Amino acid sequence: MKKIILVLFCGLLAACGFQLRGTANLPFQTIYVSFPTGHPIGTDVIRFIKAGTNTRIVEKPKDAQALLEIISVVNDKQIMSVSGGGRVREFELRYRVSFRLLDAKGTELIPTNEIALRRILPFTDAQVVAKEGEEAMLVREMQNDSASQIVRRLEAVKVASD
Repeated sequence: MKKIILVLFCGLLAACGFQLRGTANLPFQTIYVSFPTGHPIGTDVIRFIKAGTNTRIVEKPKDAQALLEIISVVNDKQIMSVSGGGRVREFELRYRVSFRLLDAKGTELIPTNEIALRRILPFTDAQVVAKEGEEAMLVREMQNDSASQIVRRLEAVKVASD
């Protein structure tokens, strides 16, 4: 009986269309990535491209078929709610990345685009150190998510063949 249920479950799982993401197929062989100095988003995008695509990162813009410009990265925090005593109960963390993609001739393949992510952070005065760690973890998660979204948007680009 257990074997029948196991086979049935495997059949249902296969029928749902589940499939691992795999590698992305970017429509260019080389890319140059520019990003704000000292900001880790650029490193994350480069890591995602190297690990998940066959596209090669180049050191000079003139050697690239495509140029990814990460224009700005804004990370801020805003108070969402306060208690009756005036103490903060929740923060909203915001993470915005603006970028664009150009081909080797300077033509925009992706015009200036923005990815905006938000997370709610409950807050208590009794756990300040833990909440600081949680905030840093959420910001890091939003940064990884935005880098992943950028790579997926690069994959959707249609390049005219010469």
